[in-house]
This record gives sequence, C-alpha cells and structure tokens, in this order.
Amino acid sequence: MPHELPKAYEPGAIEKRWAEYWIEEKLFHVETPRPGATRPVFTLLLPPPNVTGRLHMGHMLNQTQMDILVRWHRMRGFITLWLPGTDHAGIATQMMVERQLAKEGKKRRDMGREKFVERVWEWKREYGGAILDQMKRLGASVDWGREYFTMDENLSRAVREVFVRLYEEGLIYRGKYIVNWCPRCETAISDLEVKHEEVPGKLWEIRYPVIGSDPTEYITVATTRPETMLGDTAVAVNAADERYTHLHGKRVLLPLMKREIPIILDEIAKPEFGTGAVKITPAHDPNDFEAGKRHHLPQIDIMDLHAKMNENAGPYRGLDRYEAREAVLADLKEQGFLVAEKAYTVPLGKCDRCGTVVEPRLSEQWFVKIEPLAKKAIAAVESGEITIVPDNYKQIYLNWMYNIHDWTISRQLWWGHRIPVWHCTGEGCEEIIVARETPTVCPKCKGTKLEQDTDVLDTWFSSGLLPFTTLGWPEKTRDAEVFYPTTLLITAYEILFFWVARMIMFGCHFMAGHRQDPAIKAASGDGAKKDDSVPFRNVYIHALVRDAERQKMSKTKGNVIDPLEIIDRFGTDATRFTLAAMAAPGTDIAFNESRTDGYRAFANKIWNAARFMFMNVERVGQAFLPAQSVAKGIAGFSAGTLEDRWILSRFNRATADINDAITSYRFHEAANRIYDFFWGEFCDWYLELIKPRLAESADHATAAQACQNLVALFDGALRLLHPVMPFITEEIWHAVYDGKPPLKSIALAPYPQSDDAQIDLAAETEMAILQDLIVSVRNLRAELKVEPKVKVPIEVFANDPAIRRLIEQNRGAVERMASVESLKFVESSLAKLAGARSTARFDVHVIYEKKIDVAAERERLNKDLEKIEKEIANGQRQLANEGFLAKAPAKVVEGLQSRAEELKVLREKTVAKLKELA
Repeated sequence: MPHELPKAYEPGAIEKRWAEYWIEEKLFHVETPRPGATRPVFTLLLPPPNVTGRLHMGHMLNQTQMDILVRWHRMRGFITLWLPGTDHAGIATQMMVERQLAKEGKKRRDMGREKFVERVWEWKREYGGAILDQMKRLGASVDWGREYFTMDENLSRAVREVFVRLYEEGLIYRGKYIVNWCPRCETAISDLEVKHEEVPGKLWEIRYPVIGSDPTEYITVATTRPETMLGDTAVAVNAADERYTHLHGKRVLLPLMKREIPIILDEIAKPEFGTGAVKITPAHDPNDFEAGKRHHLPQIDIMDLHAKMNENAGPYRGLDRYEAREAVLADLKEQGFLVAEKAYTVPLGKCDRCGTVVEPRLSEQWFVKIEPLAKKAIAAVESGEITIVPDNYKQIYLNWMYNIHDWTISRQLWWGHRIPVWHCTGEGCEEIIVARETPTVCPKCKGTKLEQDTDVLDTWFSSGLLPFTTLGWPEKTRDAEVFYPTTLLITAYEILFFWVARMIMFGCHFMAGHRQDPAIKAASGDGAKKDDSVPFRNVYIHALVRDAERQKMSKTKGNVIDPLEIIDRFGTDATRFTLAAMAAPGTDIAFNESRTDGYRAFANKIWNAARFMFMNVERVGQAFLPAQSVAKGIAGFSAGTLEDRWILSRFNRATADINDAITSYRFHEAANRIYDFFWGEFCDWYLELIKPRLAESADHATAAQACQNLVALFDGALRLLHPVMPFITEEIWHAVYDGKPPLKSIALAPYPQSDDAQIDLAAETEMAILQDLIVSVRNLRAELKVEPKVKVPIEVFANDPAIRRLIEQNRGAVERMASVESLKFVESSLAKLAGARSTARFDVHVIYEKKIDVAAERERLNKDLEKIEKEIANGQRQLANEGFLAKAPAKVVEGLQSRAEELKVLREKTVAKLKELA
C-alpha cells in the first residue's frame, strides 16, 4: 500500500482541502435523536460574533477551546451539537454602513429608514459572512446546517413574543429617565457599553447670588461641567451643614440665565466635599435627576441629540457642548461669577463603539424591570444548577447581579429588531398598543392612524434569548427536549454581564417548567440536576490573549496580532496548539510567535515520524492496519519487548492524564501532555529503540510485528492529538488507511481511553533506569566535548544485580543511543572519578582522555548537591508532618521513604566526588 505523504510538511496545502471536505461531507451535522435515544448529548452555543466582525486572537482562543471540547466529546460518542451564527450588531453595523454611505456623499436620514435598512441587508449579504468564512477556514466543527442570524424571521418572531410577554407581565415599562447618550451614534446605550476612564480636567467654582439678602451674598458651587448650569433648577445644601442654615428656604439667581431657583435641603450635598453646596441639573445628571424627583423640580433639557445647545440654552443655542463651555466660562468671568479654576481628575465615560464622550441625558426609553429576572438568575448559580469556572467569576457575577439596575432596552437606531409597539396618532388619542402582529385598528378610538415606535431593541436583548430561540421556542420542539439546557458556554469575561447574565435571566424565566428528555439528561451526566430552565449547565470563562510582553492588544499601541497572518506563516494546527498549550484557567496568555514556531516544528516531527513508519511498512511489504478500536487502550498491539511494554504503558497514562485535563478545562495540561508523549516518548525514544527490529537485517516476522505495533500506536496517538491539531491528524490518518478509512474522518473515530491492564509499572521503572543511563552518558559527552561521531567506551557500576542484568539485556540500545563503543561493568564505585555520573542505582564513567575542567566539574557537583539537599529537606518535612501522614495514601508515603534512601546514597557519592576533586 503506497501511504503517500509529501516529503515536506506544508500546512497550507492540506488545511484548505480538509476544511472544505468536512463541510462538503456535512460531517458535523446533527440529526435530532428521536424519543427513546439514550446517547449522551453535548451542546455548545457559539458566542455569535458581530456580523461586522473579523477574526481576532480572542475569537481564535475561544473557538480553539470550543473545537477541542466538541471534537473530544464527539469522539467519545456524544451526540454533539455546536450551533453557529452571527449577531446583527445594531450600533456597529449601522456605523459601518453609514461610513460606506459617507464615502458616496450620502446620509441615512436623506435616504429614509426603509431604504437605509435595505442598504444594510445588502451590506450584510455582501460582507456579513466574513468571520464565519474565517471560521470555516479554521475547520471549526460546527453544524453549518443550523447556522442562524439574529435577524432571521423565526428569531425575530421569538423576540417579539418575549417583548410582548414581558410587557403583559408588567416587566417592561416606558419612562423618562437619565440614560447614557452617545451623540455620535444618536442613541441611548447601557452602562455596560460605556468605557470609563479618568482624565485630567478642571473644577470650576461659581457664585450664585442669594436673592433677598445682602447684594454681596453668594453661595458657591463647584462643577466639572459648567455648560450644564444653563439647565440648573436648584442648589442643594445638607441640612446638617451649619454654614448654610441661614439660607434654608431661600432662593438664588442662576447666573447668565437670570432664573430664580430654590435652595433645597438634600443628602446629595456632602459638607465635606467642595464647598458643601451643589448645583442640581435634573435633565443632565442621574443623581440630580433623583434629587429633582424628590423635590418635584422641573427638568430642563438644554441639549439636542448631537450634544448641541437647544432653545432652552438661551444665547448659547446652536453651540456644541464644549464650545458652550468656553462661552459660559468667559461670560461668568466677565460678569464676576467665576471664583476659581482648579486642576481636577475627571471621570469620563465614552461610547464603547465609537469612542465619543457620553452625555447623561433625560430621555424617554423602554426598560426591563430587572429584579424579578435577576432573582431567578442568582438562585441558578448559588444553587449550583449552573457552574462558573474559574470559581472567582461566580462571586463577581453574584455581586453584579445583587446590585443590578433596570435595563434600558430601547435604542435610537434604524437597524435592529423594531420594538413591537404602535402609537395611535388619532385626534385626542394617545393609546399605546403592544402586539405580536402589526395592528390595523386602535382598540381605544377605533382609528387607523397607527405609527410603530421608531426605536429598536438593544442587541443584547435578542442575543440573550439564543439558547432557546435557536431551538425553536416559543414552540415546544424535540430539539429543545434534547439540546436544552445546553451543556456549556465558553466565553470571555468582558461579556459575562452583557450576554451571560442576560441569557441566564431570560432562560430561567421563559423556560420555566421545561423538562429535558430524562434518558438523555441521565446519559449526559446531569441526572442530579433539578432545574432544566437554565440556558447552560456550565460556564467557562477563558483568559485574554496579550502580546509577548503581556500588554493588552490595541490598535493604538500597534501590538494587535492578526491570527490569519500567524496561520499563513505557521499553519492553523500550530496556532491552535500554541493557544491550547498556554491556556491555563484564570491566566492570561502572552502570545509569542516563537512558541508557535516551536509547535510548527512539533507538527513537522509528527509528519516525519509518519513518513518513517510508512517507509518501513512499504519495505516489509504487507498491509498493516490498526485493529478495530476497543473501548480502552490499544488493540492489536503485541507487547513482547521492554520498549513495547513501556510505550504501551506510557500511552495509557498519557490518555488518562489528557482526558482528565480536558474534563476540567486544563487545556494547557492536555496539550503539553500530548506534546511530551508524542515528541518525547514516542518519537525520541520509542522510534529509536525499535529501529533494529525494522532494519533490513532483521527477520521478517520481527519487522512485521514491529510495524503492526507501530501502526496501532500511531493510530491511537493521532486520535489522542486530533481535537487539538485536526488537520495534520486527518491527513496522516487517511494515509494510514491508504485513503480508504473505515470512517469518513478521524473526527468520528473513538477517542482513546486508558486501560489499567496495559499499564506496566515495572516496564516504566526499568525504562526510566535505561533512559537515565543514556542521558547521563550524553551529558558527559557534552561536558567532555566529545565529537558527535566519536564513540566512547564507558564503565558502569551497579550494586544491584537486577539493574546490572537490565543494562546487560539492553546493552545494544545503550550503545546505539548514547554513541558508546563498548560497555564494561566494574565492581567498585566510580563516583570519585572525573567524567563520571552517579545516581542512586548506578555510576557511569565515560573513558575519554581529554582533561576535564576541574573547576567547572566542582561547580556542577556543588549545584547537584544543593538540589539533593533541598529535596532531602522537603522530604523530611513531609515525613515529619503527622497531618500529611494521616491523609496521604500508603503508596505515596512509601515512595517518599524510598526516595529518601536513594537521596542519601546520592548525597554520599556526590560528597565523595567533591573530596576527590579538592
């Protein structure tokens, strides 16, 4: 069988082909199981990237971790559904299209709403799928047949249903409140969409003349936004502040506007802050708004949608807010009202989308009454129905949920889910109609002049429904019975509140009473869970990807890493492996290209090992295929030699470790364990050890058995690696079967499981001794600067006959792998000789005439002795700890005691050698 692999490993040549193959073959499509199915289910919802999005390193990390888990579960026999889709991203998409229009000299308001929305749909069809195309290139094993877009008709219908139900339940209301207003995007935005930073600014002190008192009497207030004084409707002092007792009940004249406003008593004024007196502007500050409600103050809005002064600003009408500030300050100074100007650090909020400074603005908006929803979402996490990993994010989530405020859900945009509310414009009628379908008649006045609310819903409102709306809600579907609750959500910390919390609130509310198929629930390991309304059983919060200096990536710093550029250079597999190998839970990743280059070399090592295997299979001249997979271990592997028993044992140990690591999201441990096994134990040791059995001089039966073992082991190792490096494993796996595998993809083959019967502690111990000996000789050769091609004689002292016998039986391996000319056993210790190494089990001496550097040798021995002493002290401390001894397994204690004896011997040998070199 030809088993053809090109000589050079070129990831670009194979990755595109397999990515297309997986999609064409619909390998990851999931048919909904019928009632009576008992296979476990694993369901994952892709955090839907914005339709405007392009792949960045955060996406790459997120999708790598999801794909590892999805492929792992699929190979373990789970019905595995990974749902892909994109979010319509209201503000971001509208901004993108408006920029496109600006280049054409057009504005959306000139086009009108209907034409503009048509233009956005055109843009979406042409450019909106870029990030999903990039995902396909990465080989993400999602079910593309279930791809959704948050503005799809079925999802839009579900959004309307949710809004209407919440309104009918009294949980959605309309009111006039202070909101975060973006003058650039011309919409309200939530607290979560505001980036807060502190910047150098000014604090201005302004005199407000007291009416009916001495003409020279003033009350002084301090402000960082003097332009807002044009909308002041009071000055507040604290009732306990004795400085202002004589002013209780009096009024002041608002400078520049010459408007009389009252002095009120309110806790908003803190005697210890500033002058103790504060101006109250209810229409432009959230705290002032609340104070204004308490005192029934008028609300004077002095700015328009673009943060320009309106007619209520008097002579400053038409000025931008910052132009107005300069004009107001100049006039206050000229008229003698400006007392002082001080440097001050100002907290500033900016729109997360466009960077414009947000303006607190009085606006009529739609809100969700959040407390009833939050209570259920808190209970779901506190009760353990939802697990958040790492655990510290659980408390962060709960702290935020306990202090949550009502949610502003309306946005003054044209792109998005239009709020299903209609206003009657008939004469004298102001009826508000909330409906699932477009009404034609006003139920109050029977008029037909109805206009739909111009606002759209916050994007997070619709995306918060996705775990159940993508499965057919509000209808009761078999998909929901099987796949809801979803198993896991993997996401970044920054959307824990934007998205995760909202999905939990909506899921617990709208899926209350839902029951997952009990047989599937039990098979999936969730039989003990009581609440099936939760949107997911588990949440894993992954870390950030930073640059090599651990700086957060930003366009401003110029340190943004483009994952597609990295992939073009090193391949997708190497990039995925880098992210997995560095993804320790709770620890940010300092992405370093040198690591990726190293994992590109790892892939190349695997490629060359496969070519070595195929070359020998061809030479032996018969078909060697992996035996039919078994539930555990490796089938078709005959462990007749020490190296066979050892590698079989190490494979099963690696398998156990990797499965355990992936189970608990320790992707770094899983990746590093695979790396150590495949490169270190398999390629560097096992392949070298079996070369004599594959040589042309070896008899055919020996070579055939070695080939059969090699193919069986390689197949298992490929399946072990596949979730992390899907492309190279697919390519080699198909080559193993000469392009005619038993399944369409390695992704559908069973994932290895550890078999205790194939673990051989004795073989591992014996091989460790041989490895120790070979490595010791290699290190001595390096220290003595022996030329690589020069073979040297060695002497070995081993007091234990069993160890001596072990070395003798494997003399050929030692001589070949350590470049040894001859091996001679001696009857006395070699520890004192220069050019020797000592372990607890043997001494080895390299016979080489080149004079040793005594000073360097003493330095090395002193370092060795320091390490030995440290390990002895640590061991003694553990063995003296009664609490540890009471809890530790007997085998662990025995191991420590045995190691203590070994270290004692090693210390004696090292001290003796140092004395010799004195």
